[in-house]
Amino acid sequence: MKMSNIISNRSEIIFLYDVKDANPNGDPLDENKPRIDEETGINIVTDVRLKRTIRDYLQSLNKEIFVREIAYDEEGHIQDAKMRAGSFGNDRSRILGECIDIRLFGGVLPIVKPKKDKSAKAKKEADAETKDGKDTESKEEKGAITYTGPVQFKMGRSLHRVIIKHIKGTGAFASDPKATHKTFREEDYLPYSLIRFYGIINENAARLTGLTDDDVQLLLDGIWNGTKNLITRTKIGQVPRLLLKVNYSKKNYHIGDLDEMLTLETELPHENIRDTNDYKIDVSKLVKKLTEEKDNIQNIEVCADDRMRFCRDGAAFSMADLKATTGIDVKLISF
Repeated sequence: MKMSNIISNRSEIIFLYDVKDANPNGDPLDENKPRIDEETGINIVTDVRLKRTIRDYLQSLNKEIFVREIAYDEEGHIQDAKMRAGSFGNDRSRILGECIDIRLFGGVLPIVKPKKDKSAKAKKEADAETKDGKDTESKEEKGAITYTGPVQFKMGRSLHRVIIKHIKGTGAFASDPKATHKTFREEDYLPYSLIRFYGIINENAARLTGLTDDDVQLLLDGIWNGTKNLITRTKIGQVPRLLLKVNYSKKNYHIGDLDEMLTLETELPHENIRDTNDYKIDVSKLVKKLTEEKDNIQNIEVCADDRMRFCRDGAAFSMADLKATTGIDVKLISF
């Protein structure tokens, strides 16, 4: 891997997407209900869920993914991390070179290596113990190497309060061969939720995992199209709405908490929001801060769904006007 391809600038990411009549991230400890902050009524989606979305999409592009389920026998038993590392010959350089998710998100690599040769005396004592039927030490050295991922996300949170709906229905089959009625099913879902994620790409950690500019472009593709490609029954209905990436020119610097500078404006009770037509996203604070920091910013990359409505200082605003407003080079990207 050429060092010149490794990223050298820090970046911040804002990602907005919405879900309609779906469960964006069930809590297995609470009957798989959507995750809710009970005190605020805000919908929560874990960073693990977003990373899985990205991994699954990149795997569909035939990219090597380290963290994934692989059955190793006919009974369907799943590889553990040690076995997975063994698939790469316990070679950390090979894992980093081949597995894009480790370059992006880091991970703990349980590397197993042969033990070094013992001294003649120690070897003689070990042979004697073996003859006596005593256990000897493993001929392998176990250890783990931890890589901090250059790309990290905070938990996603909805920009408004949500309400959980509960429904019951019938299944397709009976509960047993002698039953005369179909099974019943229950599920919880959200009528609507606009979810906001914040992420950061750290150039210092990138040098350790070898994260490249091409990897980052695949990351953005995975965020946007990975969300669109969620087609399971509980996940279908998720649409990416805004992806904004701020690339800094100043070393070891970023503004921080850019996501907190977006607010949702609506005349409806938050729980009654059902569509993008029910609100606007106020970007006033964000645009103001970016303008103030323009000397520290190299450029901005942005992709916005044309059904999203933005406003600034009370007037309609288009992301296409971001360059003229801030004086920063803006690249409008599409997927």
